[in-house]
Amino acid sequence: MSVHYQRHGNIGVIQIANPPVNALSHAVRSGLVSALDEGIADTDANALVVLAEGRTFIAGADIREFGKPPQAPLLPDVITQLEACPKPLIAALHGTALGGGLEVALGCHYRVALPGTRIGLPEVKLGLLPGAGGTQRLPRLVGVERALEMITSGRFVEAEEALDAGIIDAISNTQTPLEAGLAAAKEILAGNQTPRITGKLPAPAANPRAIASMREYLEQHSSELFSPFRIIEAIEACVTSDTLKEGLRRERELFLACMDSPQRAGLIHLFFAARSPHVVPGIENASAFNNVALMGEHPLFERLKKAAQRAGITLTSEPSTATELCLLAPYTPANVNVGCPVVALKEVGTDNDSDTPLRLVIAANDSLVELTKLSAEPLTQQRAALTLKALRLNVVVSQQQSMLEIMHAAIGQTTSGETRPALEQASAHIAQKGFCYRESDIDLLAVEVLGYPRHLGGPHRQATLTHSPLETATQEVSS
Repeated sequence: MSVHYQRHGNIGVIQIANPPVNALSHAVRSGLVSALDEGIADTDANALVVLAEGRTFIAGADIREFGKPPQAPLLPDVITQLEACPKPLIAALHGTALGGGLEVALGCHYRVALPGTRIGLPEVKLGLLPGAGGTQRLPRLVGVERALEMITSGRFVEAEEALDAGIIDAISNTQTPLEAGLAAAKEILAGNQTPRITGKLPAPAANPRAIASMREYLEQHSSELFSPFRIIEAIEACVTSDTLKEGLRRERELFLACMDSPQRAGLIHLFFAARSPHVVPGIENASAFNNVALMGEHPLFERLKKAAQRAGITLTSEPSTATELCLLAPYTPANVNVGCPVVALKEVGTDNDSDTPLRLVIAANDSLVELTKLSAEPLTQQRAALTLKALRLNVVVSQQQSMLEIMHAAIGQTTSGETRPALEQASAHIAQKGFCYRESDIDLLAVEVLGYPRHLGGPHRQATLTHSPLETATQEVSS
């Protein structure tokens, strides 16, 4: 079962178990309703606690359900039932409480968190807004200005800030969510703490200045985006609606408008693209190298050194008999007798092409690096990619030629106004030649490294939409 109920003394515990991140799948939503009903019916339970197993509270929606027809119970309805619980309902948070996970917590009557917990409503990053009460309940706790900033940025908030802002009620010094939840419930039952039903709190004071300021900021910095402006409208509805129910209805309308937006599709495409760009297809059970030599000097090496101890990887400045992989800084002579795979670093746009089996292409914006297989075996590339990922680099794998180099060269041959079509044309060439393992990897690199507009989803996706078979056929018929 994804959710189960059990009682500890006079406190009922609703426990979610949906690894790895306790996402709000249909089974979890249904399980929450069933466990809540069981807890309410349990006459020996005077208070209820909601918590989650594993390393985190609820980290958001279940991505496996993206694009599928929604199944009842919908999350807004689940949260409405949680909020209506006649017994004190405590959310015990740990790890992260994000998106729908935070909305579940906001529907509870008291929130206690373990140290290190982070919360947030990051839906804007997927072209959406919180659609299960986040835009209506959060402002009731923190006011219009802070709610606008948190939801339009989608940033994560540390537990201490959440406590100061009034989003959570306490930070516990216990070791587990169960201990934290039970302790909080006992304090409430003893009258030492007071639960609050968020939806029954008064709407926040109107703050037209904050709303105007945020709208002006977005028009200057993100005018092309759709969902941030809908977030403003939803928070305005929180202030102006006569009831919570009316505000929730308006939030839902705006959420569905975001769902229908092409931007949402493009941003979710990138979300999926970022999940496993380091994976070489067909290679299973590969492991990272444990002993790596960093030959020469480069700023990237300093980052690797900081991450090495936590990753359990030994880094040396010279290869030895124990060395399993060498990273070669640009313009550093290669030692042909190292006896292990060598990865040569290459800064995009430079001419230092070392004759090595693998090449690591990096840019000034090193949010992503590209590991290109020139002559190495696929297994070697995968092990090298896993090594770099363990060293805290976000890696995209490719073959034969660097995708970054091709797209960077395409940009260099155009004027600024033609950058987008140049990248779209280059992406088609990359896909046709088979330099990518996944076409979504082209989009990921173009957006994260080369500045292609994120909300469009990437040049290959855009080129595919623009030149879809249906559109081509329509053009042929009309002509």
